[in-house]
Formats: sequence, C-alpha cells, structure tokens
Amino acid sequence: MKAMILAAGRGERMRPLTDSVPKPLLAVGGRSLIEHHIDALASAGIEELVINLAWRGDEIRDFLGNGARYGLAIAYSDEGSEALETGGGIYQALSMLGSDAFWLVNADVYCEFNYRQLSLDAGVLGHLIMVPNPGHHPDGDFCLDRGRLHSRGKENLTYSGLAVLHPGLFKDSAPGKFPLAPLLIKAMNQHAISGEQFDGLWVDVGTPERLGELDKLLSDRRSE
Repeated sequence: MKAMILAAGRGERMRPLTDSVPKPLLAVGGRSLIEHHIDALASAGIEELVINLAWRGDEIRDFLGNGARYGLAIAYSDEGSEALETGGGIYQALSMLGSDAFWLVNADVYCEFNYRQLSLDAGVLGHLIMVPNPGHHPDGDFCLDRGRLHSRGKENLTYSGLAVLHPGLFKDSAPGKFPLAPLLIKAMNQHAISGEQFDGLWVDVGTPERLGELDKLLSDRRSE
C-alpha cells in the first residue's frame, strides 16, 4: 500500500513562520511535522510515499531526500509555483500512486493514529478518519453513521486530514486546480465513503499558537 502526504500549501495562517520555512518542516516535539507522519507510515509497513510540492518545495525535497533514512522510498509530485489545491494535487500524482487504494495525509496536522494496511469494501471509494470537533471548528464536517459518512447530519465530526482513497474517486476529474471536498460529498451521496472515529491526540496545527501549544505538550511528555 502506498501513501501520499499533501505538503504543497503556502501556510498563510502560520505566517510569519512560513515566510522562511515550509509549513511541513516546522518543528514540534523535536521533529518536523512531516517527519512525524513519515515515521508513523513507515512503522505501518508503507514502503512507497508520494509528497506533493509547491511553496518552498525544494527545501522539503532537500530535507527529506529519497526517504532511505526513514525506511521507505519518497517520490515527489512538483506542482510548480502555485499549488493545485487538494483534489488537483492528488489527481496529478495518481500515476505515481498506482491503481490501488492509498493513504492520504495532510502534512499540517499532528495525529497519533496508528496507520495500517486498510482495504476498502466493494463499491467504497474512500475511508475517512474522523475526530471530535475542536473548539475552532465546532460544527464539524461530516456525519458518521454506522460506518458510513454523510454530508449532512445532526451530529457532525471533523475530518482529520487522514484518509484512504481509491483512484476511482477521481474518474471524472481533469487536470488543474480543484478541491477534494466536492468529490467526497458526491461519493457520500452515493453511499460510497466509509469512516471511523479516532479519539486519540489530534491537532490541526493551523496557527502559531496551536503549534506552540502542541510543542509544549510533546516536550513535556519527553521530559517526564
């Protein structure tokens, strides 16, 4: 099973930190955000990883290299000077990901989820890891009901930024810039997206303040 990490974003909410450092390379708990994901994916037996690049992408490539020191192989999907958004970035990388389902990970979250080799049920195009709604996102994103996700519901959860996707989700897409969410919602309306809830440590590292809080939490753990 392969994986893709989304790392092309500018990180506007993290400025001024991201003016000089790409967001995935910001350090938390003594390690860059993206390395936490790479370590977890490698521990789950992932051997091939694709990372998309745009803003300060060369710095990410130079820092991570070919992935050998992490125990897997890293390939890069370079989107040039302007990121293709989530959907467009994944679509461009599909030829590198192959025909099977793959893990998708947003580089700008921290999550202690235990990745695993996960196969999708017949007719399912994606499996999303959902988390309880954080204070800064109280309304959540999607409703999880008996293992299936719906775009509307009485009690929503928040999409964690971790998912297993099947390339078939993009069968009607075309090259260019586009978001992922509309594809997910369309598939949900066809009962083709499953999900599960994760209740462990998860942080949307979207602001310098949240980055600092997470760094303190992880640093305190290390000193115990």
